[in-house]
Amino acid sequence: MDKNQARLRRARKTRAKISELKMLRLSVHRTNSHIYAQIIDETGSKVLVSASTLEADVRGQLKNGGSVDAAVVIGKRIAEKAKAAGVETVAFDRSGFKYHGRVKALADAAREGGLVF
Repeated sequence: MDKNQARLRRARKTRAKISELKMLRLSVHRTNSHIYAQIIDETGSKVLVSASTLEADVRGQLKNGGSVDAAVVIGKRIAEKAKAAGVETVAFDRSGFKYHGRVKALADAAREGGLVF
């Protein structure tokens, strides 16, 4: 089992637990260059809100999309968009990534922005 398969296995376990809870899911994905966040409905079929370092507004602010600073900006941005959409409580889906570094920074910034998870 390679590194990516192990991450996807961990992600499946987390998503199975979240689907039992019937909650909205804040899903995070990171690459070396960028970080992405989405709030997905209970069925997993519809993205309600999304934010990433690929957005034009964010790209102008950041020098590098794959940094902790970028993760903080995306965390705040997803929290603002969620509030505007009427979402306050979500389950955090780290997609099999360790809760460390950029993933943790995004989660902390989203909490500061008013999301509860």
